[in-house]
Amino acid sequence: MTSKFAGIGARTVEKAQMLKDANLYPFFRKIEDSEGTIVKIDGKDQIMIGSNNYLGLTHHPYVKEAAIKAIEKYGTGCTGSRFLNGNLNIHEELEDKLATYTGHEAAIVFSTGMQTNLGALPAICGPRDCMLFDSENHASIIDASRLAMGATFKYKHNDMESLEEQLIANINRFQKVTIVADGVFSMTGDVAKLPQMVELAEKYGAYIYVDDAHGIGVMGNKGAGTMDHFGVTDRVHFNMGTFSKSFASIGGVLTGTKEDMNFAKHMARSFMFSASMPPSAVATVSACLDVIEEDDTLHERLWRNVEFMRNGFKEIGFYTYDSSTPILPVFIGDELKSMQITNFLADKGVFATPVIPPAVPKGEALIRTSYMASHSIEELTKVLEIFALVKKEFQIPSQISE
Repeated sequence: MTSKFAGIGARTVEKAQMLKDANLYPFFRKIEDSEGTIVKIDGKDQIMIGSNNYLGLTHHPYVKEAAIKAIEKYGTGCTGSRFLNGNLNIHEELEDKLATYTGHEAAIVFSTGMQTNLGALPAICGPRDCMLFDSENHASIIDASRLAMGATFKYKHNDMESLEEQLIANINRFQKVTIVADGVFSMTGDVAKLPQMVELAEKYGAYIYVDDAHGIGVMGNKGAGTMDHFGVTDRVHFNMGTFSKSFASIGGVLTGTKEDMNFAKHMARSFMFSASMPPSAVATVSACLDVIEEDDTLHERLWRNVEFMRNGFKEIGFYTYDSSTPILPVFIGDELKSMQITNFLADKGVFATPVIPPAVPKGEALIRTSYMASHSIEELTKVLEIFALVKKEFQIPSQISE
C-alpha cells in the first residue's frame, strides 16, 4: 500500500516496508516480559544491551513499591497542568531533591524529556537572541530550535575552535547568545568539552544550556551530571535531564537559578499546557534518588561493567569510538549489515539496536550498545562471546576508513 504523503516521508515508509519484507526490520520489537537485564521476545529470552536503564533501577523493589504507593494515594494521573489542578506536593518535593542533587538553586519537572527542551529553549531564545548548536545535538534540541523565535547556528561537533568562530561572528549581533550541547552524546557516547565551553562562554558573555539526558544519573559524583563530572556546576546556566534513562520512569527536569526557573515555569509552553507528571512517575524518580544516595556500590558496578565491555570489544577487534561512557557504539559501517547483525544477535539471545543514517553519517552505521549496573559478568561474558562470532561471520573493520 502506497503512502498518501509525498516526498521523503513516503520514501522512508517504502524503505521500512522493504526491510519488513526481507525480515530485516529491526524496530518496534514486541517485548513480552522484562526482568531488567533479560527481556522476552517471541517467547525467547534475550540479554538486553540496547536500553538506557543505566543504573538498572526499573525493577528495584524499593522503586517499584514507591510507585505503587503513589498510585494508591494520588491515583493514576493528575488530569491537568501544574498551573491548574495538577500540582501535587510530591512534584515540588521532587524539584527540591533534584536541585540539591544537581547542585543548582532550583529545578522544575516536565512531563517528558523532549517537552523539557521544546519548552525551555524557545522560552530562553527570544526574537533578538540566538543559539549556538553542536552539530550532533539530539533531535529534541533541533525541534526546539524550530519553535524558538531566535536564530540558530551550528558549530562542528565538539570542536571548540568552530564554537569560538561562531561566538565571534554572533556575540555582538544578538541580545543574548546561548551555547546548547548534549552533555553525553547519545549515539557515540562522546562527552561534551564543558570546561572549554565554559571558558569560551565567560570570555564572550554567552550562556550555556546542557542537555544531560544521558549524563545525569551516570556522570559525576553519584551521577550528579556532566557538569559535576568536570566541576563546573556553578558555571552552567541551564542543565536539562530526563527520567527515562537512569531514573527508571518518564519525565524531564530543568535546573538553574531560582530566577531563571521561575521564568521558565511561566514561559515554557510545554510545561504550561501539558498535564503534569503522573504520581507514579514522580515517586519513581524520587525513590531512584534515594537508592542512588544510599547505595555506594551502584556506580561502582556500572563502571565495572562498562570497563569490562570496553576491554572486551577492544580485544575482539571492534571500534567503539573511544567512548568513556556506558554507551559503547560498535562500528559496523554498512547499513544493511548492521541490520543483519541485529538479527544475528537476537537469534543468539542478545537484544541490541542498530543506528543508521541520518542518525549517524553515511557509511558509519553502528550497533549501539549500552550497559547497566545490574548486568552480571556472566551475562556480559556471553554477550562478548556472541560478538566474537559476529566479528568472524560479518568481517567487521576495526576502525573507520579514512
